[in-house]
Amino acid sequence: MRNSTDPAVRRSRTGRIDLYGALGAAILVALAFVVPHLADDRWRDSLYAAAAPIFGSWEPHWGWGTGPAIAIGVLVTVYGPGLAGRMSWRWLLPAVWLTALAWSFALAMVDGWQRGFAGRLTTGHEYLHEVGGVSSIGAMLRGFADRILDFQPDSWTTHVSGHPPGALLTFVLLDRAGLGGGTWAALVCTAVGCSAAVAVVVAIRALGAPERARAVAPFLALAPAAIWLAVSADALFTGVSAWAVALLALAVEPGRRRPAVAFGAGILFGYSVYLNYGLILMAIPAAAVLMLRGVRGAWPAAVGALTVVALFTLSGFWWLDGYHLVVERYYQGIATTRPASYWVWGNLAATVCAVGLASAAGATRLSGNLGLPRSPRFSGSAAAALRDWRGRVDPAALMAAAGLLALLVADISLLSKAETERIWLPFDIWVLACTALLPVRTARRWLAVQVVGTLLIAHLILTNW
Repeated sequence: MRNSTDPAVRRSRTGRIDLYGALGAAILVALAFVVPHLADDRWRDSLYAAAAPIFGSWEPHWGWGTGPAIAIGVLVTVYGPGLAGRMSWRWLLPAVWLTALAWSFALAMVDGWQRGFAGRLTTGHEYLHEVGGVSSIGAMLRGFADRILDFQPDSWTTHVSGHPPGALLTFVLLDRAGLGGGTWAALVCTAVGCSAAVAVVVAIRALGAPERARAVAPFLALAPAAIWLAVSADALFTGVSAWAVALLALAVEPGRRRPAVAFGAGILFGYSVYLNYGLILMAIPAAAVLMLRGVRGAWPAAVGALTVVALFTLSGFWWLDGYHLVVERYYQGIATTRPASYWVWGNLAATVCAVGLASAAGATRLSGNLGLPRSPRFSGSAAAALRDWRGRVDPAALMAAAGLLALLVADISLLSKAETERIWLPFDIWVLACTALLPVRTARRWLAVQVVGTLLIAHLILTNW
């Protein structure tokens, strides 16, 4: 009879816990899909999501992207972990980005070129609908807040009104650079969004966990979130905010202070909150980086962020005014009808669809890798306690926990009832770091689970994004 301290017994026990985590997440998703069908028609209609918890409709389909998506999924599952473990960083980083791009584009092509890619950002609710009406960027910024509320002749469309002016400004600048229209917008959003996978790898490596960075690389390349990275504007937000965190991690590496990189991180952080009000919560992953590495060398980031705030403010847009108006606008629409009793947990089920069951399995290992003391007593100074904690914490676990915390705060706010598989992409990309905690020997199995789950969603549900 084997002793409980036997390594094989411990591996078996932790392996079962991983499975329990994935099973619990699977049950949550199943309940979220089933409950609406058990309710009466009136309550089900109030969800405003025919395939709740996913914003889309049940429509089994396939397209010319089906074959490439299956091929990419199989190849990365079989060869990805091995290649990620031995490739040089010079090749691994672009390989992750290109694989994520190919995976995202193939999934989009399951719905077809126009419906799945080129036409996604051209509908009446999207940013491109307003681009042609912006004759003066200065006038747009000065009068932006006045057009947020609904039921006015000149109210912004749904997505423009729901975000700060940085989002619309980005698409206006693309148009004026000669990159107008749905195809260019989709390409930019997808390319920047998929680069978030590289940003997470870079950040975890810079925080002192290169092996964890290699372990998570295939999972990021095959993220289920790819369904919404191609194509939604939130993919753009994801890429910008992820690189803000990654640059901050690079800027505060011990012995390698980089003020220019820190300033760049601040610029991206600042611009993030003018792309999406909710990205103020990216302060949580940023704080995690500084907790681990300290604040020395980070002050240029504050300067960069304040520079962006100053530019928008001097241009006539005050962020807090916009935020309060957008909350009012939110409750002018279907948010008053969508039941919080469902979406407060349905949102989490949608998140599982975006990060996959492998992330749920890895999340069971978070507490054991966050370096939390077994005893609350510590006789030394706070500085000594912090140094001691930094020596124990796993950077991948810390960043995953930060992403999860940001996501939970967003959920509690009730300002994102539904569509969170898209809206929470900037947080989801960090939650995927949980997969780095899974044993290397199980990587292929969990990658296969990710691929199968993603393909099922892409082929059974016609998503709105």
